[in-house]
Amino acid sequence: MAGADVQEIHCKTLLNKIDVPRFPFRWTLNPYRGCRHACTYCYARPTHEFWGLDSGRDFETRVFAKVNAPEVLRQELRRPSWRRETIAIGTASDPYEPAEAEYEITRRILHVLRDFQNPASITTKGTLVRRDADILAELTQVADVHVNFSVGTINEKVWKMMEPGTPHPIARMEAMQYLVENGISAGVMMAPLLPGITDDEANIQAVVEAAHEHKAQYLGANVLFLKPGSKEWFMPMLREAYPHLAPGYNRLYHK
Repeated sequence: MAGADVQEIHCKTLLNKIDVPRFPFRWTLNPYRGCRHACTYCYARPTHEFWGLDSGRDFETRVFAKVNAPEVLRQELRRPSWRRETIAIGTASDPYEPAEAEYEITRRILHVLRDFQNPASITTKGTLVRRDADILAELTQVADVHVNFSVGTINEKVWKMMEPGTPHPIARMEAMQYLVENGISAGVMMAPLLPGITDDEANIQAVVEAAHEHKAQYLGANVLFLKPGSKEWFMPMLREAYPHLAPGYNRLYHK
């Protein structure tokens, strides 16, 4: 989004270990904090509160770029204890948010992963990932890598309302197709599906057909996960645009 402030920071560590049995990975990394994609429902919004910032406008307009992330990752992957486990990139901030065009942190991270032949997955709503088809193709030759494109709907109205800073959903599909045609494993995650808004058969069918048309190699789905810090930002928008759904959401996401 326009007018965002990007602040350079230096991280001491990059890899983050999680122990959630239902997740297909144990390690994550995020090149950035905050995200100008400004998805109203984003579950990562509360992470900005750790910095004394709010999970609303601050999350969208104050982005932190971990400029030394590739060097830190290189040191972490050199540890004798590291077992070349899959690293999930982009679990709390999109690795291809607009700042990446300037900083190229994600791109440099991919070079490190290639050097260490380390498997990875990337989740993004960005189209800038096309730029990195070359290094992703090289990484594919030495390790498993998958690029997950998050597309919950191709409905223009819903997209503009829920994901105002993101590339058009079809542009994401086109980026996915470009990667697939360059030998890179890529597919669609219908995430999140919004109860009463995008979880109907017609919307799901439209996304599935678009994914097939653009050569998605796999497809998955997740329902909206809404928690404090995100809920306070999402619910006012919901009450204004879909007032009839608000009571149901309050019941579903009461905690």
